[in-house]
Amino acid sequence: MKLIKVAGCASGTCPTIYRVVASCESGGGNCPTVYEGDNGTLIVQGATVDPADAGIDVPAGEQLVKIPASLLRDYLAAAEA
Repeated sequence: MKLIKVAGCASGTCPTIYRVVASCESGGGNCPTVYEGDNGTLIVQGATVDPADAGIDVPAGEQLVKIPASLLRDYLAAAEA
């Protein structure tokens, strides 16, 4: 899996985050993207979805985002490589 380290951090205690796959080639953070944290977590960037519109109860501190299904398939393929 090819990991691209995300540069920049507002404080000196930020985790290391890698961009794994994106749905566009720009890599500039302007499209749905899956990132992998150094602690085994995934961070997903996508368009926000209003929980009321989706009929889903979302706890405080969490958000719904939508990404193309192909992006998740691409992530799984990259994780197996």
